[in-house]
This record gives sequence, C-alpha cells and structure tokens, in this order.
Amino acid sequence: MDTNLRNLRHRVRAGDQDAFGELFDAYARSVYNHAYRLTGQWTVAEDVVSLTFLDAWRLRGRLDEEGGSLRPWLLGIATNVTRNTHRAARRHAAAMARLPREEAVRDFADELAGRLDDAAQLAAVRTALSRLRRAEREVLALCVWSGLDYRAAAEALGVPVGTVRSRLSRARTKLAKQLEPPHGHGQTKGDRTTAVRPLREGNR
Repeated sequence: MDTNLRNLRHRVRAGDQDAFGELFDAYARSVYNHAYRLTGQWTVAEDVVSLTFLDAWRLRGRLDEEGGSLRPWLLGIATNVTRNTHRAARRHAAAMARLPREEAVRDFADELAGRLDDAAQLAAVRTALSRLRRAEREVLALCVWSGLDYRAAAEALGVPVGTVRSRLSRARTKLAKQLEPPHGHGQTKGDRTTAVRPLREGNR
C-alpha cells in the first residue's frame, strides 16, 4: 500500500485534525457528487457532505488500520447519511402535511429544471432511477458514477462483493428497460446508453 495512504489512515484514526483537512480536500467533491446523485438536490448534497465528515470524525476509531484509499469508507458513510436524511425529510413532510394550509406553496420544480442542461433527458433518467430499489440506486451511484470497483463498493456498503454484482446487474437491466425509447420517436439506443454510462470523477 502507498506510504502516504497508510500514514493518512493512521493519522485519521488518531484524530489528527490536519489529516482530516487533507481528507476533506481530497474527497469532499467526490462525496458531494455521490450525495447529489442519490438525492437530486444541491442543498441536500451539501448538507450530506458536512454530516459525512462529522460522522467520519466520530467513527474514526473504527477505521481499519490497513487498507487503501479512504474514498470507499467516506462514500459508505455518505450513503448512510443520505438514508437518514431521506427518513428525516419524510417525517418532516408528513408533519407539515398535517398542518392547516393557508395558501398554496409555490412549486419550484420548473425553476430548478431550468438550471439544468438537457432537462428532458435528465428528467427521464431521474424518473427511471426513482423506480429502482434504494439498494440498487446506491450501488449504481457507487459503481457507475463514482467509479468504484466491486470490492470498493462492497466495502462502502458493508455487503459481499457478490451482492454488489447482482444489485448492479439488476439496476442496469431495469434502467435499460425503463429508458427504452418509444417506437417512432427517433431516439437511438446510443442515447439511452449515454444516460447511464460510467462517469469517472478523477478522485482517488
């Protein structure tokens, strides 16, 4: 294993604040990208980044002394934080729904979509992703978009490598079916493949 990685891992375990600064600089963008792909909201993704590194500090003593990049560890924490954030948001929404409404709340969906490139394609992909099971979305985000291999994704999620393989296979099959263009609309198979192809982030 690279000496720098080993030293960083040991320093993080020891609670070295400078090491956590290095950790944040190296992986904050990767954590943010992962969180955004799971939530679809910039502000929520930013909150997930903050909470992920707070949890990383709290859980530093559980970090294995030996290992490679700390990215899978952080993305695993981010995945758990995102789950908790979803649960909290559902509870908040349920509580708000029970309150009497004096006026309609403005819908910002169109405004948000206007800020995105190729909104129609993104909406189609987002809809297809929402129909996947949570576990399938998580493994897709880790392996396809964050570029982790099977073993690293398994480490992040705390599941066997075989589970990662099967979940990813199911997710890809479901997405391919859901994004199949309707007959006569002129969309090519290449359009569908582009929407779900791996996007490498360049982080370690």
